[in-house]
This record gives sequence, structure tokens and C-alpha cells, in this order.
Amino acid sequence: MQAPPQFESHLSVTDGNVSRDVQLANFPFLIGRGAETGNHLQLNDRRISRLCAAIVQSEEGLRLEDRGQSEGVFVNQEKIKTHALKDGDTITFGSVETIQLVFHFGRAKESFPEILTRFEQAANAEDGTRNLRQLSLLLEATAMLQSELPLEDVLGAMVERAIGLIDADRGLLLEADDRAQLRPLVARERGGLIITPASVQPSQTVVARAISRRRSVMEGDLAHAAAGLREAQSIVAQQLRSVIAIPLLTLSRHAPSDATIVSHPGELLGLLYLDSRRPTAFSGLDLRILDALAHEAAGVIEHARLIQKEQERQRLKHELQIAREIQQALLPKTLLRFRHLEVSGKNQPCLAVGGDYFDLIEVGPDRAAFIIADISGKGLGAALVTAALQGTFSSILLGQEPSRVFTHVNQFICDHAAVARYATAFFGMIDAEGQMEYINIGHLVPLLANTTGAESKLTEGAIPLGLFRETQYKTFSTRLAPGDTLVLYTDGVTEQMNPQGEMFGEERLLQVVRSHAAQPVQIIEAEILEAVREYMQGEEQADDLTVLIVRYVGKPATSRS
Repeated sequence: MQAPPQFESHLSVTDGNVSRDVQLANFPFLIGRGAETGNHLQLNDRRISRLCAAIVQSEEGLRLEDRGQSEGVFVNQEKIKTHALKDGDTITFGSVETIQLVFHFGRAKESFPEILTRFEQAANAEDGTRNLRQLSLLLEATAMLQSELPLEDVLGAMVERAIGLIDADRGLLLEADDRAQLRPLVARERGGLIITPASVQPSQTVVARAISRRRSVMEGDLAHAAAGLREAQSIVAQQLRSVIAIPLLTLSRHAPSDATIVSHPGELLGLLYLDSRRPTAFSGLDLRILDALAHEAAGVIEHARLIQKEQERQRLKHELQIAREIQQALLPKTLLRFRHLEVSGKNQPCLAVGGDYFDLIEVGPDRAAFIIADISGKGLGAALVTAALQGTFSSILLGQEPSRVFTHVNQFICDHAAVARYATAFFGMIDAEGQMEYINIGHLVPLLANTTGAESKLTEGAIPLGLFRETQYKTFSTRLAPGDTLVLYTDGVTEQMNPQGEMFGEERLLQVVRSHAAQPVQIIEAEILEAVREYMQGEEQADDLTVLIVRYVGKPATSRS
């Protein structure tokens, strides 16, 4: 097989969310990262070798050669060293999933301005061939809607050409939101005049009929239409005689590779509307031409919407990462040591959900304060509440009454509705005599363990922060005996599930604590986390796991000086 002329071969290149056509005009045609090795096609990915691959001419035609790609060059998912290219061959590079090349015999698509010029030429063709030529050029032009021009500019040009193709007076493109409510996006008049979309009042009867039927509607002469349509206010006021409305529907049949963004066939993306004051202005062939246009336009809008959703997903992912970093920065790197206490704490974060927090501070000689909290939701809102709680906790150092401090922060969160978060917490202070003051703010009841066992105690409490502004928090007190151990935890411990969908639960936690109550606090912590891990049997962690263990060891032998 003889090699085709050079200009008649090209590559369709997909690099991330950007697609483009590259003409094969030089041989060998070099592919790789960067420009210093003379690459004609430069791919921006560190996993692509600088000397990656080349397309060369041979007696059989064009061949692809691996020139040193570290993870190999693949054609149609098969690794190659050299391969005779055929039309439609798909070229990939090892684990680089974001870059794909498709080889084509034939000239690459014309530029968008070239297509528009040919439209003008078609408009002057003989009547006998004009419509068919218009249809052919229309399909070529709409294929170019994948260009990198701003979406509204592309769609505006599409509406303008639609008006010229069927000789309409006005055209309007409406876009549907997530609730299928239409809003005007771009509008044009005959001659390419740009008009404000809101100035076009489409026939709501025709629009509603097209949407409900999910297919095109054409009224060739409204003077002979049903009375309800013929006498509609928008029809009479604008003296309309011919109308076309074409719904734009999704075309996707499957989800993208990350399976997070899905569009189902037949969902409403928008509507193309054209009208005229001339009777019988539109023909059946006009409608078929516009149906082809609408089909391509729907693909463009759907593609743009999927990209927008992916960008939003990436933005939220980035925001979550920032929130995660903030929350992790607020956690103590090391725990303070006290003569009358033994303390151990661990936060095991989940990548998808954030919000757990714990801390320990010294508030006086042989007096320590501790807190564990669980903030609802994720993202920067949860991080903001975490920061507010740390500020609240730190203010205890200034001698503020804890119950008044938590009452104030509750009012703050309630007053800032944009935060839209609530938090549970357990706060306590233990002095050298074993006297403990505590506030349970809607948190899970701690376990109190000693050498003989463990049980749920300290049940007095109030509702979480951020729910009701009028909530007042109250401090309770109890006395701990030497060896008494408080086991505090978040619901990420008890609500972790096994493959059967069963939660770990408080009873299993209680059994673990009872079995190891006499051991060092670090051992109790490790046994709890290990028991949860074994129970999950490889299931993905669904929430943060946080454990804080505080043991009162007794009054120090001598007071601090």
C-alpha cells in the first residue's frame, strides 16, 4: 500500500479536557515531551519521555515507532515497537490515561472561519442544490463546534447560520438548568445582528409542546393553526406566521472514567427556536437540516457541561484538601505530659470526610483541660468550625468559665448561617485531686474504665453546638479515683461497617476496653483501632477515627514549685 499524501494524514489529539487536530506535515513526525528534541507534537506530561515515538514513511505507508517511551507505546491497547498505521488506530502511552491520539487518513478539519466562508458560498448556489449543500456544510460546521472558541461565541455563530440556512427572521438558543428551567442564552436576527436574548419572546405554546414531546415542532403557517396557538399573545403581538422549536437532548450513554459525572440520554439541555413573519417560510427539509444542527449543538453543550461539572468537582476536591490540611494542622503534634495523668490520643483521618478534633492543654499547676469534637460535614465550613473550637478551647487559659465560652461559640455559629455546620464535643478539666469538671455537648458518652471493668457514665449533657441559639451549657463535676480511665471517641469508631453492612457498635468497643482496662493507655488506644480495622475486613474507612484516652494516676507526691 502506498503512503497517502502527507497533508492527507492527521492525528486527533486528546490531552486532558482539550481536543485538537494535528496535521502530519513532516516526516519523521516526532512525538514527545518538550521542544528541545525537535518534537513536532509536544505532550505536557512528565510520564511522557522526551524521545517518545515517531511516525515515519515506509513502503507500506506510515508506521509508528517506539523511540524510547519508558512505559511503552500502545496501539489499540497492544504494546508495539513498530506498527503500520491504519485509519482509526488509537495510540496511548503506558499509564498516561489523560493523553490519547487517533490516527486518520485524510485532511484534518477546516478552521471555523473557513467553514463560515463556505456557508456564504453555499448561500449563493443554484436553488436545485442549495439545500443539500447547506446540509453538508452544516454538518461540517457543527463538527467544528468542538473548537476552543468560547462556548457562547460558537453557539451564537451557530444560531446566526441557522437563520441564514432557512431564511428565518430571528433565532434564539435557550439553555436548561438542573431543574430543566429554560433561560435565554444567545439570540440573533437576520443579517447576523446580535440582539439581547431577553428581547425575543418565543411562543411558549410551541416551546412547551417541543419539550413535552421531546422532538421538533414546526408550525409552517400559524394563520391556519389551532385557535389556542393562533391567538396566543406572543404570536399576535409579534405578527408571527412560522415557528420552529427543536429540543436539545443529551446523547451520553455512559459515565466518564471517574464515574462521578453522569448524563442520561434524553435529558433536556436546551432548545433552539426560530421564527418568521412570512407564512410557509420553513420547509420539511429546513426542519431536517436544523435537527442535524441541534443534534451536534446538543453534543457541544453536553460536553461543555460535563467539563464544567468536572471542574467543579476538582474545585471541591481542592477545597476539601485545604480543609483537611487546616484540620490536621489544628491537631496536637505531641501531647503534653502531666504528673497526675496519663494521656494518649490518635486521629486516623478519612480522605473523603473531615471534622474530628481533639486537644489537651495545661490550665494551671497540675491541672489539665482536654476536648474531643466531631464537626458535621466537610470542606472549609467544617474547617472554620474546627478553628472556632480551638479558639474556644484556648480561651479557657484566660480563666473564662467553660460553660459561658461554649454558650458564646454556639451563638456565633448559629448567627453565621453560611457556615451551615454543627458540632458535638466533650470537654473536661482534671486537677491533681482527681476532681473533674466536664461539659458534654451532644457527644457520645465516654467510657469510664478501671482495673475491674468499664461502663458508660457521665451521661449529663446538652445538644450540639450550632443548632439552637438559645441553648445554655452547664458544667458538671465528678471525682476520679486513681486508675480511673476515660475513653473518649467519635462516631467514626462505633459506626465503621464490615462488608455485611453491620456497624462496629458501642458494645464491641466496651468489650475491647474491658479486656485491656489495666494496661497502659497507649495499649488501649492501639487495641481499639486494631479491633475496628479487623472488623472492617478491608472495607474503605467511611469516617474519621478519633480516640482520646485520659487516665488519672493519683495526686503527685509533691506539688510544683
